[in-house]
Amino acid sequence: MATYGYTVAAIDAPGHGDRPRNVQDQRWAEEIHQARAAGEPIIPIVVDYSRSLAERAVPEWQVTLDALQALPEIGAEASIGYGGVSLGVVTGLMLSAVEPRIVAVSFGGVFVDDALIEAARKVTVPVEYRIPWDDQEFDRTSGIALFDAFASKEKTLHAYSGRHYPVPEYERESSARFFARHLDRVPGTTSR
Repeated sequence: MATYGYTVAAIDAPGHGDRPRNVQDQRWAEEIHQARAAGEPIIPIVVDYSRSLAERAVPEWQVTLDALQALPEIGAEASIGYGGVSLGVVTGLMLSAVEPRIVAVSFGGVFVDDALIEAARKVTVPVEYRIPWDDQEFDRTSGIALFDAFASKEKTLHAYSGRHYPVPEYERESSARFFARHLDRVPGTTSR
């Protein structure tokens, strides 16, 4: 985000993008498609699938952070934020609960279970959290419970009309400004 003076990195979750799915991931994906086609709830399947992917992604993110902070243009002292939606929230919650380099998180839209509530209780950094208010699959009540569980003294809840995807541009801009504040960046400066 050159406008805000920080560097952004993304990696594909296991089984996403060009990364092949393992047998269990493929089973979960098929179960989700079958349940959706039959009009059955997908939440229990998505929760298990997402947790499995996030457990594998957290160590990958830690290695990625090590590699990024080894770059001279970023450096070991660079402030790090994490932003994610849906599966990105699960990964980000698990990562920020164990990774002291994360200083701020911006999340939005996720299927909530007790394990995520418990992980949120360990997140003490500033949080910006958004809920898609009109999405049929995302329960706003559980989203509010997740927001309430964050242990951060600075947390902001955004509820926007509409569905989970696409996230409105104004919400993305809000997230960019949130990170600019918390990553010690000033618009127009270059990242480390």
